[in-house]
Amino acid sequence: MTNREIVERFEQGIPHGDGFHHADHLRVGFAYICEFPIYEAMQKFSSALKALAIKNGRPHRYNETITWAYLFLIRERITRAGGRLEWEEFVEQNPDIFAWKPDILSRYYREETLQSDLAKSMFVMPDLPA
Repeated sequence: MTNREIVERFEQGIPHGDGFHHADHLRVGFAYICEFPIYEAMQKFSSALKALAIKNGRPHRYNETITWAYLFLIRERITRAGGRLEWEEFVEQNPDIFAWKPDILSRYYREETLQSDLAKSMFVMPDLPA
């Protein structure tokens, strides 16, 4: 499936694959980053993700800080790799982004910060020293 097809399906409220897990979020985020300028990708992906959470009766699960932080990481990694990567190359070159609990964001954020109401409703800057 192309990045464009993934975006279109996601915006129709159809999750990619069986269920919608961490790697699926990353795949869809990658598609948005490849298809749109960063700020448009952030707006479109965030809106579609919120809509999906509401559709599935889980609006409380959306977290803007986590969503945006991963989009920024995806964009940075693509840029550092020369600006163009296929999904398979991205996966191979970035195993740390796919780890879950502890995840890559634990390098930048305290868990209580990420789970706060503020972090869920707006992007919060990292709160751990570099």
